[in-house]
Parts: sequence; structure tokens; C-alpha cells
Amino acid sequence: MIDTAPPREIAPGVTLVDAGYLRPGLAASYVVTGGRSAAVIETGTAHSVPHLLAGLAAAGVAPERVSHVVVTHVHLDHAAGAGALLERLPAARLLVHPRGARHMIDPSKLLAGAAEVYGGMEAIRALYGDVRPAPADRVIEAPEGTTFDLGGRTLRILDTPGHAKHHFVVHDPATRGFFTGDTFGISYREFDEAGRPFLFPTTTPVQFDPTALRASVERMLAERPERMYLTHFGMIEGRVAEAAAALLAAVDGHVAAARAAPPGPGRQAAIREGLTTQLLHLLARNGWRGTREAALAAWEGDLDLNSQGLEFWLQAEEKR
Repeated sequence: MIDTAPPREIAPGVTLVDAGYLRPGLAASYVVTGGRSAAVIETGTAHSVPHLLAGLAAAGVAPERVSHVVVTHVHLDHAAGAGALLERLPAARLLVHPRGARHMIDPSKLLAGAAEVYGGMEAIRALYGDVRPAPADRVIEAPEGTTFDLGGRTLRILDTPGHAKHHFVVHDPATRGFFTGDTFGISYREFDEAGRPFLFPTTTPVQFDPTALRASVERMLAERPERMYLTHFGMIEGRVAEAAAALLAAVDGHVAAARAAPPGPGRQAAIREGLTTQLLHLLARNGWRGTREAALAAWEGDLDLNSQGLEFWLQAEEKR
């Protein structure tokens, strides 16, 4: 198990739990408490279950008091631990996008698709552990507008395609915050400078849609949020509109890099090179003074996945 920082309360009734995915500070889960029950938002992988149980203990929540487990979408770094976690939370039900619910009940197709991206089932097991099916009678499809009450604290689901068609975010009016999954991009805390978060898009295969993503970000901004709880990684507080503008500009940069890459066998590599140039430029503009090597070490996986997703998006565009 990866050694992570202890769970900590970052806003009233919101505890950040490092899910221990790949390295510390890469993937977060959240425990949200109300007057009667609690929710776990994002499960991480099956390897994350001990971290999540520790997060519940830190928040003073007994496992039987958890009423809801929520995954923003069914990509495995967000949802692979759902089935295993439900086995430890006897009263909890799983809320998932209607397009993703069947994959939580039977994850076989999800695992097969991921194996194509990551290089086979052995790699998937190493990354995500034993991905357990969620019992069908404990899975709730949560379409747009779904609400759930933790006892004086009601959270609301907003459908937010763009990163994936099976993606929603969770609005928490109590803290004027959103649990954003991947809709609000990636922001690793070690790249913050002078209180300014650095945001970068995530265009993971296979459903990236820049127009839908922009609309989803703007929809969240319409609620005038003060906090964004990112899965990758942690809370952004204050200056949310400014952060959103930087993110959307970076999305435009991603699209431009993809369109500039010549078609053919080397297109993904060309896209990746364009994204690398963009990443280093944006980091420098945000004031980060680290080395190129340090930046690429932290962002290597994201650059690979983003370039794959952008190439897939281009191929889909060209078929229309």
C-alpha cells in the first residue's frame, strides 16, 4: 500500500483522503458528512479501500453510517474500488451515471477496454486490484437533477459530459463547492505557485468532446462556486472563475495541438510533443521554476493518455 498523507478536513464536513493511486497526491476521494449519514465520493481503486476506511475513521464515521458511495464516472482510477468498498459499507448504495451503471454491475467490458489502453489484464490487476462487481440491488442510476440527503445536507447531481459521456459532478451547496471528477481538469498541488493552482485538461480516451466540456465547466460556474474538489488532486478555493478560464484556454490549446499534428502513423507522437510544449509553457507562465525533467516525470502518464484521447477524438471527427 502506498504511504500517503493522513486524511484531513479541508472544508466543513469534507475530508480529503489520498486514494493511494500510483503515488501520493495523484488521486483523491472525499468523505462528506451530514447530520444523519455520510457519503464517500470517488472510490479510487480496490487498493484504495484501506485508505478510505482510514478516512472514515478520521472523520468520525462508522462504516455502517455511510449511506452513499458516489463515483463521478466509471474510469477505473475513479471507480474500480466501488464493489470492494461496498462490501465494507453495509448500508451504502452506489450512485453512478445511468450510462455507467451497467459497468459497475458487470465490469468485464470496462476491464477489457482498459486492458487495451494499458497493456493487458496483468497491468490492470496491478494498477486497480481485484475489481469487484457491485450488487445490482445496491446500484442507483443518478441522472441529471438527482439529489441525496445526508441529514440536513443535500447534494445534487449535474450531468457534465465532455471528459466522458458517463460523467456527472456533485454540487454541495453547504460549502459552495463541486466534486468535479475530471470535468475541471487536473491540478497537482506540488505545481501551485504563490497560491495559484495550475490546471491542465484531461482528455483520456475515448469520449473527449471539447464543446461539451466547455459547456459543462460554464454550467458549474453559473452556480458561482467558491470551491472545487478535484479528484486529481484536492481542493481549489477562491478565484474559481480565473482557474476555469485558464483550464478552458488549455483545452483550446489541446485542440489546436491535435489539429496541427499531421495524419498518419506518427500522429499521436506529434500530438504528445505539442502537449509537452504546451505543458512546459503553461507551467512557466504560472511561475513554476522546476526542471523539465521533474515536470515530465509527474505528467508523463497524463501526456500519454491525453494524446491518445485527442487522436481518438480526431479520428471520430474525421468520420463525420
